Amino acid sequence: MADLTSKFAGIKSPNPFWLASAPPTDKAYNVNRAFEAGWGGVVWKTLGEDPPIVNVSGPRYGAIYGNDRRVIGFNNIELITDRPLQVNLDEMRQIKKDWPDRAVIASVMLPMNEGTWAKYIPMIEDTGIDGFELNFGCPHGMSERGMGAAVGQVPEYIQMAAEWAKKYAKTPVIVKLTPNVTNILPPARAAVLGGADAVSLINTINSIMRVNYDTLTMYPSTDGMGSHGGYCGPAVKPIALHMVAEIARNADTHSIPISGIGGISNWRDAVDFLALGSSNVQVCTAAMVYGFKIIDDLTDGLSNFLDEKGMASVSELVGKAVPSVTEWQHLNLNYIEKAVIDQDLCIKCGRCHVACEDTSHQAITHTVDGDRHFEVIDAECVGCNLCVSVCPVDSCISMVRLEHGVDPRTGRAVVGDKADWTTHPNNPMRKKS
Repeated sequence: MADLTSKFAGIKSPNPFWLASAPPTDKAYNVNRAFEAGWGGVVWKTLGEDPPIVNVSGPRYGAIYGNDRRVIGFNNIELITDRPLQVNLDEMRQIKKDWPDRAVIASVMLPMNEGTWAKYIPMIEDTGIDGFELNFGCPHGMSERGMGAAVGQVPEYIQMAAEWAKKYAKTPVIVKLTPNVTNILPPARAAVLGGADAVSLINTINSIMRVNYDTLTMYPSTDGMGSHGGYCGPAVKPIALHMVAEIARNADTHSIPISGIGGISNWRDAVDFLALGSSNVQVCTAAMVYGFKIIDDLTDGLSNFLDEKGMASVSELVGKAVPSVTEWQHLNLNYIEKAVIDQDLCIKCGRCHVACEDTSHQAITHTVDGDRHFEVIDAECVGCNLCVSVCPVDSCISMVRLEHGVDPRTGRAVVGDKADWTTHPNNPMRKKS
């Protein structure tokens, strides 16, 4: 079996799956349960100065659901830890003593003055933790106090705080980046310039979930008033993957290790992050929805995938997909694909026809000889992939490369080095012959 052992920025753990800094890592009880279940590491819920902050005691979470009431997005307005600093430090020390093979990272959020960092960094590090994660991401509560995303949106502040952390810490320093920027590269470059050992991303996205339809007030609310919060969960994964890939393929930042965060719910999600440049991954929302035992699916699934690919370790997967990411203008405009419907799998629902007829290129017929039947019109198909995206049956519609012949839109000759599209087994015209 593939070796899942992880070494991220010099920090060792038995697998690349860490719990992100959040309610699941708020206290020793939770962390013990997580390590008993098999998690490779945790980033302790963000520590701040004493006295601790006060959280609201009303609703802290809101959710967006799929049609099956599966949570696809969380919004939260919870702040950093509201427990006394010494209580957290004592528990972190005990956890590291009890679980020496697991990664224990301290997430910290401190004001922008060097004296505070000089005071707290050594104090926290004395617990035996493996490293720090600087929380420059929270978009609510702490941002209004000049911390969190208020720092993460200003590259000069990121560099300054990273330099302070590196000055007073002996263990690795990870900078957690906010997605609430127009371009992730300037903050990432600032982390590199500040001497950070790694970056992690993404933190939560600024959001408001909805209104209460009875009272027409914001939902959730506290005593009738609400506040913007941080959005996370499966719905943010594409945004996170884009930002991870941008850092991984940029000349100024590609060498810094990345801890990927954002909607990881199963092993496939982990593969996406690892292949696009992450060296390990952090999970939160999925654990809050399904519990810590999801680690079994994550580790088993990743291990099986690596075995199937003939990879002996996680490191062999890291960054594999990065070379395939490019700018639009570098795409091959001579490459042509067409949609093909597998009639044996088609349930004749007609969603492909309706989507194409109403909103695309009118390239799917809806009847043949009076029967309910759907086929692609090659001359009209532009290969947009919409029909594949809306089809409810996996693999019923596929995109197949047109290898020989002429593009009916341009008259341009198309030549390739693979099998002729007209002989593809899913081509309905071939099946009829």
